[in-house]
Amino acid sequence: MKILITGANGQLGRSLLRTLTAHDLVPLARANLDITDADACARALDEHRPQAVIHCAALTDTNRCEQDPALARAVNGIGTEHVARACARTGARLVAISTNEVFDGAQSTPYVENARPNPLNAYALSKLDGEVLAAARHADTLIVRASWLYGDGYVNFNEKVLAAAAEGRPLRFVTDEIATPTATDDLARAIATLLEHGAPPGIYHLSNGGEASRHDWAVEILHLAGRSDTPVESITTADLRATGYTGPQKPPYSVLANTRAAALGITLRDWRDALKEYFDYRETGNGAQAPPPV
Repeated sequence: MKILITGANGQLGRSLLRTLTAHDLVPLARANLDITDADACARALDEHRPQAVIHCAALTDTNRCEQDPALARAVNGIGTEHVARACARTGARLVAISTNEVFDGAQSTPYVENARPNPLNAYALSKLDGEVLAAARHADTLIVRASWLYGDGYVNFNEKVLAAAAEGRPLRFVTDEIATPTATDDLARAIATLLEHGAPPGIYHLSNGGEASRHDWAVEILHLAGRSDTPVESITTADLRATGYTGPQKPPYSVLANTRAAALGITLRDWRDALKEYFDYRETGNGAQAPPPV
């Protein structure tokens, strides 16, 4: 299968390049394709004629999205629409990556695919715009929602926690923001299975199993890195805002139920197992290496 990947230099893009080696890949980074340019999207699809497009390109800096919601919508909403229109015109399947943050976190059980979205911040609203526009412009669209992604070769939450610990900075993480840390390699394998098995269009939730707070995640990171003696303070979001934090509002609970994927036989392992593998690779250097930038 010929597969075009937008945002190929990102964490997920790099994992997809490692995973989809049996296919003919067209990796396009931002320098190769500006998704906010409709003509550029059309030209890319006309030139490469892929059978599928995995659309990873996005503005994921939630603070920047909050400061500039118009930019967030231009990239995550309208940019996704441009890709969807180009796919519809050329007949390519579209896999559009979205986020657990489209939910408001008001419920306390995992969100199924048909649960009602209600974004709380500009980033989440722009990603929901992208979902709606993609589905409206191209019937053969698979929308994949994932949560708390991390992959090797990038500064991610794992590395930020360890850097703060190494510098002796106080570690304070909230206990009332709960989702599921998800390894990009695991997500990439699940996406590959969706494409290779011809999964029907629609929304799919794909995250590792289980759930964790930001505090739980940080504690597990330190444990796996051999730094369990590093103190980690438990705080609430209210405590954090009392210190002057003014970042975007996040859903308190946004765990995803991978219902539709499970019905197709696609399951992802527990988040702790995936995180352990990340640290096994990190410590030994024996893991798969990220491909060079494109």
